[in-house]
Amino acid sequence: MLTVLPEVADALAAGRPVVALESTIISHGLPRPDNLRVAREIEQAVRSAGAVPATIAVVAGHARVGLDDEALEAIATSDDVVKVSTRDLATLVARGGSGATTVAATSHVAARAGIRVFATGGLGGVHRDARSTWDESADLQSLATTPVAVVCAGVKSILDVPATLERLETLGVPVLGFGTDSFPGFYLTDSGHPVDWRVDSPEEVAAVIRAADGLGTADRGLVVANPVGAAEQVDPDLHDRLLHSGLTAAERAGVTGKDVTPFLLDWFHRESEGVTLTSNVRIVLRNADLAARIAAALGRMP
Repeated sequence: MLTVLPEVADALAAGRPVVALESTIISHGLPRPDNLRVAREIEQAVRSAGAVPATIAVVAGHARVGLDDEALEAIATSDDVVKVSTRDLATLVARGGSGATTVAATSHVAARAGIRVFATGGLGGVHRDARSTWDESADLQSLATTPVAVVCAGVKSILDVPATLERLETLGVPVLGFGTDSFPGFYLTDSGHPVDWRVDSPEEVAAVIRAADGLGTADRGLVVANPVGAAEQVDPDLHDRLLHSGLTAAERAGVTGKDVTPFLLDWFHRESEGVTLTSNVRIVLRNADLAARIAAALGRMP
């Protein structure tokens, strides 16, 4: 049920490094027309670091692993592209629709295609009001059952970070801090919470993946938390003001469930006059570069 772009298929068959990329950031995370330009820049960042990009999406009823330029433009510009998680994949494909894949759906399709490394911006997680709503991203369950290493800038800072870290621990998902002892907070370098394990090179991450293969623990994901630089993070005071006002606005508008994240990201981008948008793009480009270097290191290992 997967359509694999020939370039991606050839790379996988030859054992060359491939990095999966999500498409929700293209359709729902970035404003038009910048989203298409940034999508191409993300793919180029993977290429520049020595790997083949495989942006994943559902296009006209086909789950696509790697998008040609026409498909990429369709995901970026079409109004009928829905946000699709793992539970939605079969229904959307059966109905011939088009959808942009979340972290959960991208991880699932990537694993089916044999891709081990995936780059995104920030993970989904436990929402701040989860004690009353039970609202938790499917990203977490996907990480618990899908053998893909996800390079990210932590979880989105609009979420409940300590609760998310607790859930990852309960689900048995390893979390590595890349060049840091602290778990990053997406727009922020440090969420205020530590990580148990630190790695300082792509080779160290690749060694962890290979060790998991040998020990039989590679049936789940791996979080590689790559923080934005301290000089490049969003000003923490501005971040806190935007978060408070955005949560209030979402509540007043009756926004709930999976619609909360795109609403708040759009709020951050508009109210910061583009500051957080610039940071978001920088984060994804950094993660794409690191993911490619990890995939390349993994390919060099026996």
